[in-house]
Amino acid sequence: MWRALARTTLRAVANDCGSQGVGLAPSALTQQQLRHSKASKRFITTTSTAPQHNIGIMSVEKPKVVFVLGGPGAGKGTQCSRIVDRFQFTHLSAGDLLREERSREGSEFGNLIEDYIRNGKIVPVEVTCSLLENAMKASGKSRFLIDGFPRNQDNLDGWNRQMSEKVDFQFVLFFDCGEDVCVKRCLGRGQSGSGRTDDNLESLKKRISTYNNDSLPIIKFFEGAGQVKRIDASPDAEEVFGEVEKILVASGF
Repeated sequence: MWRALARTTLRAVANDCGSQGVGLAPSALTQQQLRHSKASKRFITTTSTAPQHNIGIMSVEKPKVVFVLGGPGAGKGTQCSRIVDRFQFTHLSAGDLLREERSREGSEFGNLIEDYIRNGKIVPVEVTCSLLENAMKASGKSRFLIDGFPRNQDNLDGWNRQMSEKVDFQFVLFFDCGEDVCVKRCLGRGQSGSGRTDDNLESLKKRISTYNNDSLPIIKFFEGAGQVKRIDASPDAEEVFGEVEKILVASGF
């Protein structure tokens, strides 16, 4: 039943893109827009003290969710792998889920996703949320790192509509890294055969522009609400993880 529902949701998004043109959120968000987003306020007030109900994803207890954000090449995937080993989280990369769906044989939405990724744009939120929810349900786990999401206000609002009542949001892990370091890492990754079609200079410039215009305002919004754990991601992976470990232990994980 779940897969049929998810497929129906995704098909509706694909039809919208073909017939009406699904638009992205504005490339720059004003602080006023962020402050007055009712959906965002609902999301921020989600706490572990709320009554626990069986919401049909995993168990009676709501799964705990940590958002992992940072620019392209900030090392989010590397650090998430270490967190999984040390703290028994399940790592869900929004980007990986989209790339898997894009390459899945018989996918009705592969071309749609490919077009957005190739052009450095953010995939429609209905697609991403459906893939995330499906992956959470399938895992049967209770702790999740959601990597690379939400990336703009539309992502956040879509998450609120579909998922905010089903999870216990904790905080944002923000890997803060200079643009020059990020570019060097991404290009090196592409040259070493990462298999990612967006690890090239042209796509990278678009991704960085999208990050600066759309994602940074979201991070600043969460930061203003006291829900961001900022980490300097410029040093080597071992040093960065030392800081990550301190934060997660202090947060009760």
